[in-house]
Amino acid sequence: MKFLMVLVCALAALPCRAGAQDSVHGINVSNMDRSVKPGDDFFAYCNGSWIKRTEIPPDRGGIGVFTALDILSNKRMADLIAEISKGSGPRQVADLYNSYMDEAGIEAKSVAPLRPHLDAIAAITNKRELARTLGATLRADVDALDNTNFHTPNLFGLWVAPGFNDSEHYAAYLLQGGLQMPDREYYLADSDRMRDIRTKYATHVATMLKLAGFSDPDNRAARVIALEHSIAETHLTLAEDQDVHKANNTWAQSDFTSKAPGLDWAEYFRGAGLAKQASFIVWQPSAFTGESALVASVPLDTWKDWLAFHLVDAYAGVLPKAFADASFDFFGKTLSGTPEQRPRWQRGVAVVNEFLGDEVGKLYAQRYFPPEAKTEAQAMVSNIIAAFRKRIDALTWMDPSTKAEAQAKLSTLYVGVGYPDKWRDYSAYNVKAGDIFGNIWRGELFDYDRQVARLGGPVDRKEWSMEPQTVNAVNLPLKNALSFPAAILQPPFFDPLAAPADNYGAIGSIIGHEISHTFDTEGSAFDSKGRVRNWWTASDLAHFEAATAQLAAQYSAYKPFPDLSVNGRQTLAENIADVAGISAAYDGYRAAMAGKTTTRIDTFNGDQQFFIAFGQNWGSKTREASLRRQVATDPHAPAEYRAATVRNIDAWYNAFDVQAGEKLYLPPAERVRIW
Repeated sequence: MKFLMVLVCALAALPCRAGAQDSVHGINVSNMDRSVKPGDDFFAYCNGSWIKRTEIPPDRGGIGVFTALDILSNKRMADLIAEISKGSGPRQVADLYNSYMDEAGIEAKSVAPLRPHLDAIAAITNKRELARTLGATLRADVDALDNTNFHTPNLFGLWVAPGFNDSEHYAAYLLQGGLQMPDREYYLADSDRMRDIRTKYATHVATMLKLAGFSDPDNRAARVIALEHSIAETHLTLAEDQDVHKANNTWAQSDFTSKAPGLDWAEYFRGAGLAKQASFIVWQPSAFTGESALVASVPLDTWKDWLAFHLVDAYAGVLPKAFADASFDFFGKTLSGTPEQRPRWQRGVAVVNEFLGDEVGKLYAQRYFPPEAKTEAQAMVSNIIAAFRKRIDALTWMDPSTKAEAQAKLSTLYVGVGYPDKWRDYSAYNVKAGDIFGNIWRGELFDYDRQVARLGGPVDRKEWSMEPQTVNAVNLPLKNALSFPAAILQPPFFDPLAAPADNYGAIGSIIGHEISHTFDTEGSAFDSKGRVRNWWTASDLAHFEAATAQLAAQYSAYKPFPDLSVNGRQTLAENIADVAGISAAYDGYRAAMAGKTTTRIDTFNGDQQFFIAFGQNWGSKTREASLRRQVATDPHAPAEYRAATVRNIDAWYNAFDVQAGEKLYLPPAERVRIW
């Protein structure tokens, strides 16, 4: 969602850069294609030989750097879970994992776990009861459109986070929802590909309803899809959704009836356990007005079919194999082009990560993240923050008052490295052996109840939103906080035995990226205390917006396919963070070297190693369906264009003698310089 600004694209695994040259710590020369000019295609120059010799595994939509570590993290997690199952750790973990792995038990129960919930939906007799049921399905979803995990059918989603206007206390944010496909464009886009996907989606909906025992599944499916199409028409686009100023809409509970008539809001909030919540921040008012009107206008039976289908689809992974296979046929094969499901043990690890992540995370951190790695990573963070400070001071276009607030944001920035200071308490989560459906259902409710209980309470700025075993990094503007989990702080991104040039180009650019989110188009809307407040002078803001518009245009010119362009506005925040992040990381690297010379790897000097390490961060290979899905739904640009960020950095031109006429060359005046 908007403020869990993840660095990782929805790609997958690349072998570590040192994989083909184990005696060398740093860039992997064997992955490069030196027949390509770096000024023509820096992505291929850094990764071309690896791309030529690599096949995408059949259970992946793509393969890239991040998922090499993700696979390693999953294997380590599986080993830890196996040890726990032998009695050396929390029983909850073993029972949750083993209940997921009990395929015979799942088959034996058939659809019995679903039946009470489907019967409750069937028993709805009027729109008032529908409203209460819709409220009861509300969950603490970071994104109510997330269909990659187990979620009950959400018309809307709840996000509990520091308030836009009172960042010291947790507020309730309500988010648009109601769709099962990834984004509104899958319902509305008028292209042959999207029309084909909609045809296959109709088959999928009918299949799931038929498996669950519903009569007349084709006509029911047609009604469900027509309803979702109408819901999609009310939704904001992803690019529109990222404007936090338009999202800052506080509605008292009493406002909903007049601002979004059609849904019985009193019953909805009663069903959600939020009857006493005085106000909410409504992220997309037009969606709430539109979706509420649909509750009134669409027949009750259609809504009941919608509820039933979403419930079945959400829990397909813990139902008999026919359900799981049908779900994968659509979401895996059709939407991502992935031929095979991942092994069940990997999916089981994902379940444990989602519902008991910290319980195993603390074991992961103890075993795989030594104190010296944390100390060195913290030192890199400090150096890059210092570099960012100097860059802000050197800005000629920024007013001293704006600079002062920018510096204040850096002064109050919390940076977590490796693992959190406090671990989550799962004692209230009731996990039962042999009951995977119930474990998932109760896990969702446990998290929802935990989040609701926080409303109005003081914010814990040091709380993490990721687990140590997550290969990722995050910036949380409402807390003015960053987190770098242990799993990303290892080769190829971070190697204590590598030269500063390589570490700063790899993990340093990631650290710089996350720091830079503090000042992207979204982060720049928040002050040093995490409040939405304009701390810019009018002229400074105008300069910033002109520079970011130039960057958006640069990325909108990229075309992964002849019929598909990158959306520069949709990816703008991430592109700003890439440009500013690599700039600050380069300054940090030069400061760390203090005039010393980097030992060459092959023929490459320190500056070249720095930029190649950055380019190899993005080494990847992606199936067409997965790449098209990413372009449509992801705020990150595809990897090859992230590698091309270097065309905005003067030092890159000097490092590789890039000249006018080469494809990535930009005249100095056209290079985007923001921070």
